[in-house]
Amino acid sequence: MTETSKSHSIKIDEEDCIGCVTCMKTCPTKAIRARNKKAAINYTRCVDCGECLRVCPHNAVVPILTKTSDLKKFKYKVAIPSPVLHSQFGQNMMPNEILSALKDIGFDYVYDQTITCEMTTLAIDEYLDENKLPVPIISSACPVVVRLIQRLFPSLCNLILPIEPPREITAKILREEISRKDNIPKEEIGIFHITPCPAKMVSINYPASLERSYLDGAISIREIYNSMMMKLKKSEPLSLFQVQSRISGIGLCWAVPGGELRGVSHHSVSVAGVYDTIKILKDVEAGKLKNIKYLECLICPDGCLGGPLTVENRFVAKSNIMMLIRMYHGKKSVNPNTVKQLYKEGFFSFENKVEPKPFPPLDENRLRALQKLKEKEKMIKRLPGIDCGVCGAPDCKTFADDIARGEAKLSDCHFINKKRKRNINHEKKKNHPA
Repeated sequence: MTETSKSHSIKIDEEDCIGCVTCMKTCPTKAIRARNKKAAINYTRCVDCGECLRVCPHNAVVPILTKTSDLKKFKYKVAIPSPVLHSQFGQNMMPNEILSALKDIGFDYVYDQTITCEMTTLAIDEYLDENKLPVPIISSACPVVVRLIQRLFPSLCNLILPIEPPREITAKILREEISRKDNIPKEEIGIFHITPCPAKMVSINYPASLERSYLDGAISIREIYNSMMMKLKKSEPLSLFQVQSRISGIGLCWAVPGGELRGVSHHSVSVAGVYDTIKILKDVEAGKLKNIKYLECLICPDGCLGGPLTVENRFVAKSNIMMLIRMYHGKKSVNPNTVKQLYKEGFFSFENKVEPKPFPPLDENRLRALQKLKEKEKMIKRLPGIDCGVCGAPDCKTFADDIARGEAKLSDCHFINKKRKRNINHEKKKNHPA
């Protein structure tokens, strides 16, 4: 598959980009370059973490997601909101009010994902109980973590938990149930995830562990926020009894770091944020976490609450969701015996093993790759090492890599050019003294 914007969830709008290099400096996989005063994404290195989208001061980084207008393609439209949605409307809006508003903006049916989150937690614990494989087992819930492992830590692919995330499990259940109950052909049912991050779209279009996603698209919380707020302002307050009947307290915990671990009985660790995730995966690769059974990694700061497509300040959002978690007191909505039976039947399991997809080498030919590596090391010694970014690469080592690949020239370095001009002027003065 050719790596283009079509196989990813973000792109750069050149009209809005001024080449400020903020995104380039932030990208954890060195996937962005600045050429001719415009940023450009090298999609062979992009893992769709959304850091560029989060930091761009000019809104030039654009998420590629399903639009609400795409709902018209389906006869029956279903929304599966991330638990994060419950954190976006303040502490006075209760979950059922939020779910009702979501239905009112154009969906035929809304299913709260917190219930399936609880089911997945139980399935994870079942898997950890019965498997004595190398540890730690790494959560598969965050699609960016899966892509990061495929790219940067391919040797860890066998440690990825082979259980589908709640959004896919929910869609799998609903497509069958709605088709059977309402006699609607499966292909006429459109199931959409309401998401705080663009990476969910990549996992839908190009799933790492499924032949085909059970979801039909992902819609940004930002896109539907204003429409929902208008509905919420007109709605009547619901009683606490009405609210509690449809929400899983354990599932709500999935909105915050450590949420997966609330129902896991094994020694587990949770990490949030792209750089801390990379750091701990390096420790796993080095064999430093052998006493940990399960590792929950979330790319966004404060977990999914910190997704770049949310609206509410993530610290306020965390306060909102924690209030709900306390309100529901770990409320359970799932029969553990039902989950155990589904687990035994392989209902939660991957269809395909996650395969490594490491970054492309300097050259496919080993001999030429070795020659280019020597050239890269030579260039690193010549460069100033101050990582200014003026050359269009995030740092000198990456710039040397670009030169070795034939994607940049040494003359692109401002300091090399300055030194060369100084030497030329010196020679001119030496040969033509005043």
